[in-house]
Amino acid sequence: MDHTPKTADHAVSSNAAVQAQLDRLWSLAPGADILGLDRITRLLARLGDPHHALPPVFHVAGTNGKGSTCAFLRSALEAAGHRVHVYTSPHLVRFNERIRIAGRLIDDAALASLLAEVLDQADGIGASFFEITTAAAFLAFARTPADACVIEVGLGGRLDATNVLPAPVTCGIAALGVDHQAFLGDSLEQIAAEKAGIAKAGAPLVTMHYPPVIAAPIAQAAAGCGAPWYALDDAWRFTVVDDRLRYSDTAGALDLPLPTLPGAHQSANLSLAVAMIRHQSAVPVPASALAVAATDTHWPARLQRLSSGPLTAALGSVPVWLDGGHNPSAGQAIADSLARLTDGRGARPLTVVVGMLANKDAAGFLAPFADAIDTLVAVPVPGHACHAPADLLAVAAHLGIPRSETAADIRAALAQIAARPTPPEAVLIAGSLYLAGEVLSANDEAPD
Repeated sequence: MDHTPKTADHAVSSNAAVQAQLDRLWSLAPGADILGLDRITRLLARLGDPHHALPPVFHVAGTNGKGSTCAFLRSALEAAGHRVHVYTSPHLVRFNERIRIAGRLIDDAALASLLAEVLDQADGIGASFFEITTAAAFLAFARTPADACVIEVGLGGRLDATNVLPAPVTCGIAALGVDHQAFLGDSLEQIAAEKAGIAKAGAPLVTMHYPPVIAAPIAQAAAGCGAPWYALDDAWRFTVVDDRLRYSDTAGALDLPLPTLPGAHQSANLSLAVAMIRHQSAVPVPASALAVAATDTHWPARLQRLSSGPLTAALGSVPVWLDGGHNPSAGQAIADSLARLTDGRGARPLTVVVGMLANKDAAGFLAPFADAIDTLVAVPVPGHACHAPADLLAVAAHLGIPRSETAADIRAALAQIAARPTPPEAVLIAGSLYLAGEVLSANDEAPD
């Protein structure tokens, strides 16, 4: 991976013009994440309020699954013949991954020009990295014709920069869990209230099913702004029967293929995307396109099986999986998917390579699938404040993982695993989307 000096969000580019703007952004933007709508509102006003000129918007929040839900939405909309803009974060390898214009990743020339234009207007506002890049995305989307926009919330919802969107055609909230406590609060009730802050008057708010204590602040937020609320098991339902996904709502029933994205949780994410589409009327999508979304959606670093490449070749036929999950809910999703990762083999089949940012709960992430880990290899996350590998060994010991060791980096970790007399049944690399980006870059599998 390119080791050019990094911005506050650790974005780099091999393109000199893009890197010049990223360096400029680093010199102007505050180094820490900040929430609030005042700065982004003032910045967008200087740019002519492009967020008021977007195609119909699908706005998605959540702790886990929002990225996959966005990917299913994009696939379904494109399968229906629509041109779709997409804004997601973070990127894995190239910053360009965040902005997809009418179906294609933004090219370097357009990205450099947009960032320069936004930065020229940002003087004195103190806008964050995410606010400036959000403004750049909205500017790009307003200038290029399309039929729909899929916009992923960056952090939280209520005070996230994307929440300046005035009138989405539908809003969705995926699975909720505890994460980003410094910004969103320590309880699921507080986090739910922040996520539900994306609700807008008249726009359907489509959510998963939550326990009453979590559902209460969502209901309050929806009622407070006049958003009709459609929750799983109330307004819509899904079940998995005979390797098919059965979805139903007041408009009728659908019989869909199971999603090919690995993980049992992806059936819920696909169903949320289907429910968002079915509870709006601005962008027509036939059932046939929803079926295509189930089988044709790709979303990197979410239980992704890596190809044989420069990084994985040394392990031969051993399956190597990659997941960017980093909180307890993501750990549970991995636990629920173990049979697929290991082809249904015996207990403790996994060798896990893990690197995690310092502000993440390593024990909480690993605990749900600790019983399946035979060996843990702890690595640092390059360029980020992260858990020291030695500290992760202590976590492994506390969780009863039989063997653990450290490695200097991801290449060294896989070399150590390959050098063992007996190869593992499967390898999982997990714990950080930033680490996942390093892996995809090293294995020549950058998203496109």
